Amino acid sequence: MKIDIEIGHVTKPGANLFLELGFPAEEAERLQEASRKQINDTQLLKEQLMLELAEWIAQHHLKQTEAAKILMVSRPRVSDVINRKTAKFTIDTLVEMLSRIGKPVRLAVD
Repeated sequence: MKIDIEIGHVTKPGANLFLELGFPAEEAERLQEASRKQINDTQLLKEQLMLELAEWIAQHHLKQTEAAKILMVSRPRVSDVINRKTAKFTIDTLVEMLSRIGKPVRLAVD
C-alpha cells in the first residue's frame, strides 16, 4: 500500500477557506464572517477569564510557583495566564482554574 504524502493544495493566508471548499460566494462570505466572530468572541472570553486569574494572583501577592500549587498547574502555565497566551488554554481549563480559587463562573446569554 502506498501512502500519498504529496501536498495537493495549500490555502493562502487570509483566503476564504469556505470559498475554496466550493461554497457559493455569498454563503462562503457569510460563513467566514461567522467564523471570525466566533473566534473573536472566544478570544475575548479567554482574555476576560485570564484577567480574573491574573488579578487574583496579584491581589494575593503570590509568586508564580505559589499560584501554581493553588491552581494545580505548572508554574509555566501560570506564566502563560499572566502573559495572556490565550491559544494555550481552553475556556474549560480557565473556568476550572477559577473554580479552584473560589471564583465560580456564571454564563449570561444576551
